[in-house]
Amino acid sequence: MTPLVEIHGLKKRYAPKNGAGEGNLAVKGISLSIQKGEIFSLLGPNGAGKTTTISIMSGLIAPTEGDVIIGGHSITKNAVAVKKLIGVVPQEIALYPELSARTNLEFFGRLQGLGGAALAKRCDEVLEFIGLRDRQRERIDTFSGGMKRRVNIGVGLLHKPTLVFMDEPTVGVDPQSRRSILDAVKALNQQGMTVLYTTHYMEEAEELSDRVGIMDHGELIALGKQIELIQQTGVKDAIILKLPSEHIEAAQTLLRALPVISNVEVDSDHSDKLHLLSDRGRQALPHVIRALDEANMIPTAIQISEPNLESVFLHLTGRALRD
Repeated sequence: MTPLVEIHGLKKRYAPKNGAGEGNLAVKGISLSIQKGEIFSLLGPNGAGKTTTISIMSGLIAPTEGDVIIGGHSITKNAVAVKKLIGVVPQEIALYPELSARTNLEFFGRLQGLGGAALAKRCDEVLEFIGLRDRQRERIDTFSGGMKRRVNIGVGLLHKPTLVFMDEPTVGVDPQSRRSILDAVKALNQQGMTVLYTTHYMEEAEELSDRVGIMDHGELIALGKQIELIQQTGVKDAIILKLPSEHIEAAQTLLRALPVISNVEVDSDHSDKLHLLSDRGRQALPHVIRALDEANMIPTAIQISEPNLESVFLHLTGRALRD
């Protein structure tokens, strides 16, 4: 099946400041594809190159090298055809604050070629979808940050795009608005829309994504389903045991001998804790408990930490996601 989106060797170098040097290479040869009907997340810290990538894909800036093919159309050769297929929800609020929510939608709808009864009907549908039909006549500058974000999303959906780009849509919003936005992304996808979602919130990518691309310093450093990324990087489950200090050394020796445990270390900050690594922590735990019980060493606390996208990113880059 032909992918909806194909990115080939995408690079973007910005002009140097003061004309000195080569300039910043913000995107460094990215290649990937997105299938129709996917929620694909680009995960990475601020400055990773996510927004630059989205800007190239939506035709806002030209690539230095490479191309993006969307629905069979090249962004460098036929941007007009590409723009008919995409909706863009930018990171910054792109609305007229002195106008009402509905007037904003009507204005942007006309820019997208809608008009008359069709535009009125579509505005009604979008306002219902974003949960603001009862506030549609109120000015944007009276709205909360989360409400503004929802109108921002509505603008990107007016012309029923095949593919919608959402660039950090939950930045700076309250928890209730974030929940509303995430539920809206799921609902759009259930209606058949393909979503490219950028975020530096690991938990959002985990909840939403069919597949994830992890970006850092302009490079795509990992690509796949969450379980695939964990398997590829070899990140293991951690079992953390708290034991009486006098048992720690003996327990360490005992547990290192278990086939289900790959490593045992004493916590560097807490001498009464052991960190165990295992490929399958939940399956390994009964073996650990049985061995300790037979040796009359009973843990006072047990915790299992399973790998996630945050731990994958930490493993790949050596730093936390939001550093």
